[in-house]
Amino acid sequence: MKAGGAFPVDVSFSIWAVTVVGLCALVAVDFFVGRKPHEVSLKEAGTWTVVWIVLAAAFGAGLLVTAGGGTSGEFFAGYITEKSLSVDNLFVFVLIMAKFAVPTIYQQRVLMVGVLIALVLRAGFIAAGAAIIASFSWVFFLFGGFLVWTAWKLIQEARAEDETEAYEENRLLKAVERRFPSTDRYHGTKLFVRENGRRLMTPMLIVMLAIGTTDVLFALDSIPAIFGLTQDPYIVFTANAFALMGLRQLYFLIGGLLKKLVHLSYGLSVILGFIGVKLVLHALHETGVHVPQISTPVSLAVICAVLVLTTATSLYAARKQDRAEAKSPEPVSGGPVWDDGEHGGNGRHE
Repeated sequence: MKAGGAFPVDVSFSIWAVTVVGLCALVAVDFFVGRKPHEVSLKEAGTWTVVWIVLAAAFGAGLLVTAGGGTSGEFFAGYITEKSLSVDNLFVFVLIMAKFAVPTIYQQRVLMVGVLIALVLRAGFIAAGAAIIASFSWVFFLFGGFLVWTAWKLIQEARAEDETEAYEENRLLKAVERRFPSTDRYHGTKLFVRENGRRLMTPMLIVMLAIGTTDVLFALDSIPAIFGLTQDPYIVFTANAFALMGLRQLYFLIGGLLKKLVHLSYGLSVILGFIGVKLVLHALHETGVHVPQISTPVSLAVICAVLVLTTATSLYAARKQDRAEAKSPEPVSGGPVWDDGEHGGNGRHE
């Protein structure tokens, strides 16, 4: 490996193979532990969340020893960015679980397979992105502009007054449902069953596809974002892998806290906008224009600071709202209770 992280890490085929095999082994262990359908407790989710974070930290420390601080810093910046963006995915996962009425004991299996589908599809995105970047340096202008536009859209969505939440199936999933008939109820963890001589899909397979393909739609902004922090496909892939593989446990750990992260979209928009500007500056530099470039340590510091500030302000705002609701007068019994989305209701549509 080349030290310093200024250039893509020179990763041999054997290192790629060992990395993929190691990740598959971790997934196999995770699957073996959670193979029996059950309701995931907070203790279990918290333990495994810590395990995945420690594994990511150990991998980053290994990069520090073998490839230098620059490469290690790029990994941690990419990992934290992907992790924070993946938390936003959890909002949609909650809606998907509600739409398909997934029983609690099966949700961990759905998320495991769905995340694996997403990881495989993201690997294709990463390979394509790396090939395009290697051939056309001007693509950084496109990536940068797209991230700035995405950041602005996030702010607009966060400020929108009408926040009706509903999950809409993507075209691929709709095509699958039309082409392959399915049952109207779950059959344990089975993906296919045979009824009256016909082979039918179960809702379990459909919701797994929904989780996996929906996550890929979110990758349209997260993949360009991490390429703004590092152009090394190995670092991009491993950062995505560690961020996604701990997503299932994170879902059960902070699922109840998601609605309290009211400023998350603002924080993510700042991060995406910052990386978009960084990409544009890098593209200008590549064309010979003398402009300042943002280093990896600065990027890492900005990302961490934004996430800490966003979390703190979100929890403060949520606590303030809870106190206000606790002081509000109780409705008169016997009369109709209207949910206006401001007092006693969150306006969510399951």
